[in-house]
Amino acid sequence: MFKRFDRHVWLVLATGLALGVLGALLAVWGNPVNSGICVSCFIENSAGALGLHANQRMQYLRPELIGFVLGATASALFFREFRSRGGSAPLPRLIAGVFLIVGCAVFIGCPIKLFLRLTAGDLTALAGVAGLAVGVWIGVRTLTAGVDAGPAKAEARGSGLLIPGFFVLLLALLLVKPVFVQFSSQGSAAEYAAVGVALPVSLLLGVLAQRSRFCVTGSLRDLFLMGVRVPLLVGIVSFVGGSLLINLFTGRFNLALYGQPGAHTDHLWSFIGMLLVGWVSVLLGGCPFRQLIKAGEGDTDAGTVVVGMFLGGALVQSWGIAASAAGVPLPGKVAVLAGLLLCVAATLVFRTRSA
Repeated sequence: MFKRFDRHVWLVLATGLALGVLGALLAVWGNPVNSGICVSCFIENSAGALGLHANQRMQYLRPELIGFVLGATASALFFREFRSRGGSAPLPRLIAGVFLIVGCAVFIGCPIKLFLRLTAGDLTALAGVAGLAVGVWIGVRTLTAGVDAGPAKAEARGSGLLIPGFFVLLLALLLVKPVFVQFSSQGSAAEYAAVGVALPVSLLLGVLAQRSRFCVTGSLRDLFLMGVRVPLLVGIVSFVGGSLLINLFTGRFNLALYGQPGAHTDHLWSFIGMLLVGWVSVLLGGCPFRQLIKAGEGDTDAGTVVVGMFLGGALVQSWGIAASAAGVPLPGKVAVLAGLLLCVAATLVFRTRSA
């Protein structure tokens, strides 16, 4: 038991370190500054590439998303951990996926980008860190109060292959570039690492994440549930340390509150946006990155969340919800508050026992 536990700790450490180092390096290799990895941004880009929104600055099929899912699928199949399972509150999970992206879009980044921004010296990310921690804490309190959407059940073997199959299709579209797929010529979507670099890197991260079960919000959740323990801190600490070292070594560390790329100074709304992301992630059992990994393992509940995230990526751009360097627009503020109200409603609806 000790050896297995020790092996898992090393896996978590390796995953966190790889995510931090490679996340920072992907920005060096061509991805947007401070956004080497951002699941929510990449989903908005990919939704635009598929014609789901018309923002010409946010249209590119990000190979990183493809690599995360297919790497997880390959790992799960190789280690015989691929299981088609699901059926737990599919429609609420779809809607929750939408609001995961809403919260990220208001902050401008997913939990991974949150820490990549912070380790590049972006002090505006501190409000997001506080919001994420509070959101995870609320989510933990919600779970301990007896909120449960129900257990996943085994499904027909082929159902778990639908999301990996969809990402295989996206890979084909990325390589073939048919006329109906849109690619930005300017804006953040026009900044990207070469496919030959981004795809292998993300495949590796997908494999590591599948083996280690690493998740940013999951790590915080476990800390709140079980207290400060070294194994729970390893992943986050190695992630932050690896990213910080790369940013210092490449001269990309810029400690400042103002003028940071891909950020705004509406600190209250950064806090609230990440609070929503933390709360929803705990209810769903993982952050946006973890949802991709679980979907790659055959979890159709996570696959439903992924579909919701793509829908959210389209809506935040089409409806003017996404924040920019100028701040958070009114639709973004309304949308994130609506998401919090839905979390409260879900707490009441799915509560199975009294506290």
